[in-house]
Amino acid sequence: MSYPPQPSAPAPGAPPVPGAAPGPVPGAAPPAGPPPGGGYSSPIPIVRTHLGHAFASEWTKIRSVRSTMWTLGVMLLLVVGVGFLIALAMSSDDWVGAPLLSGGLFGLMLGQICIVTLGVLVITSEYGTGMIRTTLTASPQRWRVLAAKAVVFFVLAFVLTTAACAITALVHSAVLGGQTVPEYELDSSTFKDSVSDSGELIATGSQWFDATVGAALYVSLLGLLALAVGAILRHSAGAITTMVGFILLPLIIALFMQAESLREVQRKLIEYSPLSGLASLFGIPFFDDASVGGWGLLGLLAAVTGGMLLLAFALLSKRDV
Repeated sequence: MSYPPQPSAPAPGAPPVPGAAPGPVPGAAPPAGPPPGGGYSSPIPIVRTHLGHAFASEWTKIRSVRSTMWTLGVMLLLVVGVGFLIALAMSSDDWVGAPLLSGGLFGLMLGQICIVTLGVLVITSEYGTGMIRTTLTASPQRWRVLAAKAVVFFVLAFVLTTAACAITALVHSAVLGGQTVPEYELDSSTFKDSVSDSGELIATGSQWFDATVGAALYVSLLGLLALAVGAILRHSAGAITTMVGFILLPLIIALFMQAESLREVQRKLIEYSPLSGLASLFGIPFFDDASVGGWGLLGLLAAVTGGMLLLAFALLSKRDV
């Protein structure tokens, strides 16, 4: 058996063979290859990450999932829609006996559940899908991930809730602004500064601020507390149930405390409940002689939220994922 002849390398100084592959050009730089040692060199430039990258990452996540659109859309519909219906129901030439912007409370009581739900889902949805492992692998500084989630969620919730409250307040001012305050109400603490020179019901600057910025701050803090509870429990249903219980349970328990010996406990449960703080910001506190007002209860809620966030930071850095 015979084999075909194999091409041999040209001798030095011999002319090039037609059809042969080009060889290295004498004097040219050698082609790029693996770095010394044989390691991989990525063509992507290496950039040191910082908190701004975490903000951008969390903003991309929160605006690209459907739960955000649904929860915030329903919140806007409830706050503005229910507020508009309440304004229509209270529209009358007769005196209805309520502060001008107080009707916005009822829609916000329902809308706050949407903010609380979104706050929980911001963190627990990643645990449910396993995405949290990828997130913490990309950002080993775990505190940075939770801080970015908290800031992005709080700013988004605060801006949209303030807008919803402002629209509702404008509707109530336009519909109910012409009511005449009767003389027997002029000396009451509720309407003392809410009457114009012509005797019509008005809203002061502080009432506008409380019913818009104050109420939105209160609801956003509740949502931030829900995010902290979600980071601690790492379970959506458990965290949402805990937050709904935190909001409603004090009033429900107080309803069953009818014994005379429990009157003081019943009063404290109602006075310090989350709904009491929200009602006080709309000028309709549950007790006229309450020892703490709406901004005092908002400060208490901020302290509780800060404590729960610190616990969430500690557990996130300690636990395995």
